[in-house]
Amino acid sequence: MSIRVLVADDQTIIRTGLRIMLNAQPGIEVVGEAADGREAVRLARELRPDVCLFDIRMPVLDGLEATRLVAGPGVADPLAVVVITTFDLDEYVYGSLRAGARGFLLKDTGPDLLAQAVRSASDGEALIAPSVTVRLLQAFADLPAGRPAAQPVSPVTAREEQVLLAVARGLTNTEIADALHISLSTVKT
Repeated sequence: MSIRVLVADDQTIIRTGLRIMLNAQPGIEVVGEAADGREAVRLARELRPDVCLFDIRMPVLDGLEATRLVAGPGVADPLAVVVITTFDLDEYVYGSLRAGARGFLLKDTGPDLLAQAVRSASDGEALIAPSVTVRLLQAFADLPAGRPAAQPVSPVTAREEQVLLAVARGLTNTEIADALHISLSTVKT
């Protein structure tokens, strides 16, 4: 069964390109397109796609608000949203994640990472552009400590350290499992 995707972007050429790239991927099908945020929300509620791919800057209703309306806190049956934008701005990243997005990509993303983000969101996982992930981790590391960090019950194993390093490089669970020759369930634990 194919992963059903709704694409929302105000630029026709971008929607067309995304549709072509996604429909070329095995197991992914674009089932709807919207040119503005209000239409994206309407179609998302009507079609109930597995994944919504929303641009941030759209007319009528921006992608952050559209994301909040279909995936945000308080939504009874939230949809998976991946935000895609030209603008590599931290406020867009944080705003997208706070609004409920499961992914954040830049429009210079290639078809493989795009498909990977759609599959990850469909599986309930998150994928954020690797360049953005580095900044998120740095921002998190720079936060002042509110209270002393809890000491781990046991030290991190060598394998756990390998998995953590792979996550920091932006690899998905499946890629980590393949690279380390371990099961997907081992990666997740």
